[in-house]
Parts: sequence; C-alpha cells; structure tokens
Amino acid sequence: MQPILNFFTHIWLAVVDMMANWSPSSRAKAARVVAWLFWHVVPKRRKVALTNLKLCFPDWSESKREQVAKQCFFRLARAALDHSVLWKGSAEQVRQFVRFDDGVIERITNTENRPLIVIAPHFAGLDASGIALNLYVRGVSLYQRQTNPVWDKAAFDGRKRFSDPILIAKGTHHDLRPIIRAMRDGFPFYYLPDMDHGKRNSIFVPFFGIPAATLPMASRLAKLTKAKVIMLVAEMTETGYQVHSTDLWENFPTDDYEADTLRVTQVLEEWIRKYPDQYMWTHRRFKTRPEGEASLYQ
Repeated sequence: MQPILNFFTHIWLAVVDMMANWSPSSRAKAARVVAWLFWHVVPKRRKVALTNLKLCFPDWSESKREQVAKQCFFRLARAALDHSVLWKGSAEQVRQFVRFDDGVIERITNTENRPLIVIAPHFAGLDASGIALNLYVRGVSLYQRQTNPVWDKAAFDGRKRFSDPILIAKGTHHDLRPIIRAMRDGFPFYYLPDMDHGKRNSIFVPFFGIPAATLPMASRLAKLTKAKVIMLVAEMTETGYQVHSTDLWENFPTDDYEADTLRVTQVLEEWIRKYPDQYMWTHRRFKTRPEGEASLYQ
C-alpha cells in the first residue's frame, strides 16, 4: 500500500509544482474542484467539520454551518495548492504573495522582544505565514512527522528553504528542552496551540464553551524563559495572504497556567469569529473527553 501512496503523492506534488506560475484566480478555480472532491470523497472529514461547527456555533442554521464547512474545504484546498508558490517561488515572489500588516515584522524581529513566543493557530494560511516569516527572521518551531515519507520530505524541505529555521520533531513526551535552548539563544518560537494531543500533559479549557484538551505550553514556556507573547493569524485573500498579529500581550504569563491557557483560547475564538471559514474545522479538536464523557464524533 505504501508504494502506491508514494506514487500518488509524487503525482500530487508534480501537479502542485506545475501551478507555481499560475495566477491566484486559476489556482482558486482548481481548488474549487479539489474541495468538491474532498467534500464528497472523504465523508469522515466532512462529518468532523460539521460536528465541530455544530458544537461551536449551535445558534447557526444547518445550512449556514454547511456553507461555512464547504468554504473551509475550499480554503484548505487552496492553501494546499498555494504551496506551489511557497515551496517553489523566489523569495520576492513569496514576499509579494504573503504580506504582513504594519508593525508585525518589527515586533517579531526586534531583539528587545526576545525571547518571544509567536502563537500561530490552525488557520488555512498557517504554512504561508510560517514560511514567509522565515524571510525576515530565523526561528524555531515544532513539526509533526508525516506517515507518508514523500509528503514528509516535501513539507520539511518547504519549511526549511528560507533562513534554515530550527525544526524540532514532536515527540511523545513533549520535551521542551530543545525549544527552551533555542529561545534562550534568541530564536522566536512559532507555536501552534490548538491541537488535541490527548490527556497526557493537557488540561481541559473551554473552546467555544466545550471542554477541549489543551497543552498549557505557552504559559509554561513564557514563565520558564520570561518570553513575551503575541498571536499571529494569516488571512487568506483573493490574491494571497495578509498576516495580522496582536500587540505584545500584557500581564502574561501569570501564576495561573490554566487562566493563561484559557486566555490563549479566548483570543483564538475572537479571530475565528472574524474568519470562521478559514479555521481548520476538519481536525477533531474535541477528540479527548473528560473522564466518563462520551465521544462527540459518533
């Protein structure tokens, strides 16, 4: 089975590479087709997205949730095809494709703001902002090894192409020591806060009112390293991406890591309400449940 998967992955990567010089509107048209196929061929992810939206927005109509879910599939499909520019385009092409609001680069590159944690949630533009940020600063980040070795190499090489960022493979025990060393050496940490990593090392905080297993890493790292914190979100536009950020957070961390983690989640919710169709609803964010609570993805 693996050789077959590798073969089709090579084909997919060839198709993506071919689109490097396509216009954004042409890639968007292709993404519509990919999203339509994904919606109909992968019912499991469709069900997850609709379940997440029903849990997080119970006051929405069913038709609105389906509309947002379908648009989410389009966003994710276009983000996948946009890797053609991110992985193959020149530095100047990427710089024009992914633009940052005034002040964002200054906040991140200013050495007076180090150590620094850049909280980057799972919006469709996550890879775009991460790769483009490497044009301006060398940082450190965790990455998840992919089960498909062909895709794993392509994703790894794509993220390493500018500034040679420090990429640390996620381990089962979430060892923070390599991250702490890199942060203390002056590298900003690009941190993804909103995945379900199971009960180990997680706490339950409400995400849109639903208990969600969440790592309190931002609070603990900020306390250990005396790091400053901002949140960064890449908005997908018709022509590329526009990257926004908060100001440097005040009064963070506190002595209450649960309250700090709740604050991270609440700020994330504000961004999701602004761009609801750009969030990655296909992830089983509520997979891990408190003791005795049934699965929400039946």
